[in-house]
Amino acid sequence: MIDWSSISGFQWDHGNASKSETKHRVTREDVEQVFANEPLIVTNDHAHSSMEERFHALGQTDSGRTLHASFTVRGTLIRPISVRPMNRKERMIYEKAN
Repeated sequence: MIDWSSISGFQWDHGNASKSETKHRVTREDVEQVFANEPLIVTNDHAHSSMEERFHALGQTDSGRTLHASFTVRGTLIRPISVRPMNRKERMIYEKAN
């Protein structure tokens, strides 16, 4: 699992910085807020972890927008792969945890 105490920030590049904003209107700030706010639900993404370990996160922005993030951890940095609004099933899971 993730050692959250060792995380020092985010790894952004052109691909992962613009993909979620273009497709889902999710900004970098939105993504970073998801990881800073509680509750944050994180599970392993076994289906997409053949090259490196990947994860799913359910969380919310400061304004309460609920988002689903796919990400990996590289060293001490979270590297978002894709972030989108939660679907209905994910919102139900998140609301139960909240």
